[in-house]
Amino acid sequence: MRPLGSAALISAALFSATLALGGLVGPALAAPYDFVPAPQTDLNRIYRIDRITGEVSSCQYGLQEGTIGVTLCFSAGDGAGPQIPGEYGLVASRHEREGGIFRVNYRTGQMSICYVFDERVVCTPQTTPSPGTSSAAAPVATPSVNPGTGASPQRP
Repeated sequence: MRPLGSAALISAALFSATLALGGLVGPALAAPYDFVPAPQTDLNRIYRIDRITGEVSSCQYGLQEGTIGVTLCFSAGDGAGPQIPGEYGLVASRHEREGGIFRVNYRTGQMSICYVFDERVVCTPQTTPSPGTSSAAAPVATPSVNPGTGASPQRP
């Protein structure tokens, strides 16, 4: 067997590094979503967020006669569509009767609340508390909902 020269060793090392990096970059680019379940303990719903655009959607299990069930999905509605590019995530509260979820932008600190309303995911406007104001936020208009529809966030 012939010994390898330094050029051959460098080429082999570069080839190996390229393969290793290519293996790491591919999966990272192929998974731009995060998934978080709704905190409500009797609701089989999961929310999905695009980590870059902040777009939120949701799916849940539904019963359908004569089948094993169906997957019901809700696309982005008012306020839940793509936002300014950032680093977004979903955070569930610990409130066991809450069907909504918090959308957070880790870069800016802004937050909004998202929930299913009229078969769409809707989100309140993104906001962040200013240091000079109280913790009570100004009232924000929320679509009105008939009690018992399960579409609005639960009140404490």
